[in-house]
Amino acid sequence: MDESLSQQLDWGKRFKIILGIARRLLYIHEDWRLKIILRDFKSSNILLDEYKNPKISDLDLARMIQPNQTKKITSGVVGTL
Repeated sequence: MDESLSQQLDWGKRFKIILGIARRLLYIHEDWRLKIILRDFKSSNILLDEYKNPKISDLDLARMIQPNQTKKITSGVVGTL
């Protein structure tokens, strides 16, 4: 890791970013009015704004499901190999 970047992201900031990601994933899976399954979620889908707040991006391969569904069967391989 670049030393200057390492100094910008001390462990307190890193923990805040991780907590923000977890909160956003929980919101997407539990509290959002739409129910979706993230099928190709990876670290490159996390963007940081100017205040180091995480944003989840690139939901192209996500699938929406009905609010009362607990699973969805999909066919075909998707995602990054």
